[in-house]
Amino acid sequence: MQRTFSQSVSTVTSVPFNESRSSTKLGEGAVIVGVPAEIKDAERRVGLTPTSAREVTHRGHDVLIEKGAGLGSGFTDTEYENAGAKIVETAEDVFTGAEMIIKVKEPQAIERARLTPDHTLFTYLHLAPDQAQTDDLVASGCTAVAYETVTDQKGRLPLLAPMSQVAGRMSIQAGAHHLEAPHGGSGVLLGGVPGVAPAKVVVIGGGVVGSNAIEMAVGMGADVTVLDRSAEVLESLNARFGPVLRTIYSTAAALDHYVVEADLVIGAVLIPGAAAPKLVTRDMISRMRPGSVVVDVAIDQGGSFETSKATTHSDPVYIVDDVVHYCVANMPGGVPRTSTLALNNATLPFTLALAAGPKQALLADQHLLNGLNVHRGMITDEAVAEALDMTYVDPAEALNN
Repeated sequence: MQRTFSQSVSTVTSVPFNESRSSTKLGEGAVIVGVPAEIKDAERRVGLTPTSAREVTHRGHDVLIEKGAGLGSGFTDTEYENAGAKIVETAEDVFTGAEMIIKVKEPQAIERARLTPDHTLFTYLHLAPDQAQTDDLVASGCTAVAYETVTDQKGRLPLLAPMSQVAGRMSIQAGAHHLEAPHGGSGVLLGGVPGVAPAKVVVIGGGVVGSNAIEMAVGMGADVTVLDRSAEVLESLNARFGPVLRTIYSTAAALDHYVVEADLVIGAVLIPGAAAPKLVTRDMISRMRPGSVVVDVAIDQGGSFETSKATTHSDPVYIVDDVVHYCVANMPGGVPRTSTLALNNATLPFTLALAAGPKQALLADQHLLNGLNVHRGMITDEAVAEALDMTYVDPAEALNN
């Protein structure tokens, strides 16, 4: 079947799935890239901006956008059409008509049911704490590449970094908001006022999330302490912020001391691909002052507090031992315009590489290959396999099977 971009949606979706892909197997020319609307609670980001869609179509690929998918981030269907994309009515049209699916958040159960071995999925996955999602992706036979495990030459996580920056900054906003008495907090102003001490903010982890949280907290005048187990990280933060930041080497005793005394604690520890370590115990939480707030930015990977459970933007907090817990699993979704633009800046080069041929792109770039989590029923990320007690297959071996 000869594909042309002017085909109607009914034409694209009425042919058998495999037939519609007969001319677009791995590495064989143009593909159809599909962007469904995000359906996770209060998630308003979108996988491609109109600018990114234009880049994809400029390379000779077709782009299908679910109707209204970009509205939450401020992008209209007309903008996508002007960029050369085609608007389709439903998510089912996207999944049926496209070979490559670009999303932001992990596919929900109804979306996972639409995946087949012909699909390449490119999105955040966070599989380590999510057995159900992992099982469904394995069963689907799809190729799933996770933003959060793609690396760069310095071992960093370039596709996680922009959302970590956003989440780190938002963590302080959220914490300050929920410290207010009407929102369940102890009634402490983060920066204090002359003659009244500021709030004590403790940031656990000095990476991208932590450093951005520190920047916001310091800027608001809080009394800020960071705990980390890397002397290099602590030295870097000390050089950056100077004496306004207290840098502490993280031990069990130090965590206990500073967490219990804090008004606001930010959990910002990440182990790439793996479940987050439970660093703050239930006992520590029980000894915090009533109305204190904890924000668990690591909740996507299971959370770093023993008392953490995922929440949503529509119901963001709960109380344990009189301590307010903010554990929203898609924090950057609260500022979708900023988040979508920042995410696309990072993901677009990889999107273009995968569209040109997933197998070739993955095998040609070890850093992109590190993003491969699932391929044709095999777990190809070692940390995910270990966390879920599943069989690990080397990603290059899986691709060549």
